Amino acid sequence: MLAQIFYGNKVSDWLISLGIIVGALFLNKIIVLLNKYVIVKITTKTKSRLDDILFQMLEAPVLLGITLFAIWLAAKRLDLGVPIESIISKSYKILTVINVTWFVARLVNALIEEYWVPKADNTKHKMLDTHLISILRRTILAIIWALGIVMALNNVGVNVGALLGTLGIGGLAFALAAQDTIKNIFGGVTIFTDRPFRIGDRVKVDKYDGFIEDIGIRSTRLRTMEKRLVTIPNYKMVDAPVENISEEPMRQVVLKLGLTYNTTAEKMDEAISILTDMPNRIKFVDSKDIVAAFTDFTDHALLITFVYFIKKQGNVMETPSEVNKEILKAFNKAQLQFAYPTQTVIIEK
Repeated sequence: MLAQIFYGNKVSDWLISLGIIVGALFLNKIIVLLNKYVIVKITTKTKSRLDDILFQMLEAPVLLGITLFAIWLAAKRLDLGVPIESIISKSYKILTVINVTWFVARLVNALIEEYWVPKADNTKHKMLDTHLISILRRTILAIIWALGIVMALNNVGVNVGALLGTLGIGGLAFALAAQDTIKNIFGGVTIFTDRPFRIGDRVKVDKYDGFIEDIGIRSTRLRTMEKRLVTIPNYKMVDAPVENISEEPMRQVVLKLGLTYNTTAEKMDEAISILTDMPNRIKFVDSKDIVAAFTDFTDHALLITFVYFIKKQGNVMETPSEVNKEILKAFNKAQLQFAYPTQTVIIEK
């Protein structure tokens, strides 16, 4: 029975080839258990994390490599005909290079995750921004895979130069048809490199005012103050003036106060003194560059212009409210009267 011919090969040869593949799968199972119960315990005892990452990333490509080699060896000892043997040989060469490329990509990705990402997360105004790392990771992995595919094609005799030339002509036609998309991609790269804003920053761009929710390769998403989500193409974000409100060191507030015309010069000085003392009364009012001055005679009031700054850690809504309440309380206590539109009619007899 074993000597009978089945599809050009003895049954015994088919069984041996099948045994090689089964043996490879059994060997893979042993490697998995060895890695889980022996190698992992050894690597966890070392101070460096590099060996842990190396063995963890190496396991899957090694298992795939053993399986591929077993299939190639099993097929090589059989007489399958020249066309099938040629397909198997070329497939094996391509998959072997792809497997090595997969290992390198996994290793590089794990190293970035281990050493770069924590540095980006632990610093706020940083050289290594989280989103910059994201695009760098994708770029590096794309280069690794592109080189792997080129090497794999070169191994099976494909003229890579001619192929790239053909793709170049097609790529030119595609680029002409997708100019806006390419502009958005370059705009995204510009945002990642220049970093005019980051996720979570409040910005004003064109007619929109809101918080940055996501920065992509093609577009940037902004959540407006009305809680609406706006998607803006990256090239517009690069070309338009962008005001990063989150980067302001302090918020300026200009307040106009009108006192009645019966206010004396002494009372005016008292009012200005109350205003200039506001940093000592309200927590987040900055003491520098504070201005309170009697600036104008209007139709119905003596006008005081009060300019102050809210510190970055202060709430831009709560702090002015606290200042206004303190002004109201202090002015009422000092019997300083706020003016409102009035008209005095003088009749001569």
